[in-house]
Amino acid sequence: MANEIKKIVLAYSGGLDTSIIIPWLKDNYPGCEVIAVSGNVGQADELEGLEEKALKTGASKIYIEDLRREFIEDYIFPTMKAGAKYEGKYLLGTSFARPVIAKRIVEIALAEGADAIAHGCTGKGNDQVRFELTIKAFAPDMKIIAPWRIWDIKSRDEEIDYAIAKGVPLKISRETNYSKDKNIWHLSHEGLDLEDPANEPQYDKILEMGVTPEAAPDKPAYVTVSFEKGVPVAVDGEKLGPVELMEKLNKLGGENGIGIVDIVENRLVGMKSRGVYETPGGTILYSAHEALETLTLDRDTMHTKQMLSHKFAELVYYGQWFTPLREALSAFVDKTQEYVTGEVKLKLYKGNIITSSITSPYSLYSEDIATFGADEVYNQKDAEGFINLFGLPITVAARMRRKNK
Repeated sequence: MANEIKKIVLAYSGGLDTSIIIPWLKDNYPGCEVIAVSGNVGQADELEGLEEKALKTGASKIYIEDLRREFIEDYIFPTMKAGAKYEGKYLLGTSFARPVIAKRIVEIALAEGADAIAHGCTGKGNDQVRFELTIKAFAPDMKIIAPWRIWDIKSRDEEIDYAIAKGVPLKISRETNYSKDKNIWHLSHEGLDLEDPANEPQYDKILEMGVTPEAAPDKPAYVTVSFEKGVPVAVDGEKLGPVELMEKLNKLGGENGIGIVDIVENRLVGMKSRGVYETPGGTILYSAHEALETLTLDRDTMHTKQMLSHKFAELVYYGQWFTPLREALSAFVDKTQEYVTGEVKLKLYKGNIITSSITSPYSLYSEDIATFGADEVYNQKDAEGFINLFGLPITVAARMRRKNK
């Protein structure tokens, strides 16, 4: 099998896992060519020196693809419009970054005539599923190499030992060896002291996208987000492209301690895992979007959408982005967003988000109907007949029970 594989495309982040995979592939697939592919989804400084590192450790070439706009427009915004949160808290930062990266890796692998695609996901995690389901969606016959499922290395400490033995440069030490995933939407932290849920996170050591609520300014900050059909298009009246918009909201949210969550979640493979997530700009967007929907969605549509958002989140978390059901749910969501246009002003204060005002040309809120004062449009006597009909099943059941006592 190894002799049949002459060209491998590796999903390459330059982190600990993928850094040692290049020499490992060269050792275990003699004579093979390794092509590294890195998807830029907003890792920023993590991309520095990536090309030099990949080539020095054995890659024949490296692609660094700027996927930020596609990531935001085609994956982040559809998920945000759906209101999808995995288990009610997780804003899916790692989950929806995998399909956009894997899709581009498949495209390059096919163009390069590769025999296999390799990734650095562990056999315990969700990412192996997300990568491989995307590969199957676009290249169903492509061979997949997952070193973590077959090599002798058992821990991140042993990975560091292997890197040292192979002369692979590392930016981490054993003491700072958190497992991290960073993109323009979020930053996750797992491992080390976080593996015990009894330990309070050392926020002063791990936070990178912002500050703790305690360290945030004592004065609130205000931000206004404008939406067109559910898509954020402006901040404080300034029209921005998706990348610039996310960068601006991340900065503002980070400065005010927004979007820090400590979660114990249920992984797809069955185990529970604990992680700390930073999602400053994303948390602002979710809050603003949800507020605007309270004004623009009718009751039944809103309640149905809330039920389906749970399923949408599961599909994203489970790596099932490229499936008929996810596409169908997105079509439903897009229909619900036809009138989700308007502006939401939020107050940000020490980790809290408080809605200040909501306006929309498509508002379903009628002050004339909702007022506690006198009105000419709502006949309160109409409620009597409605209650009698709405409560008819209860009345019939009560009479039956009384008759049969």
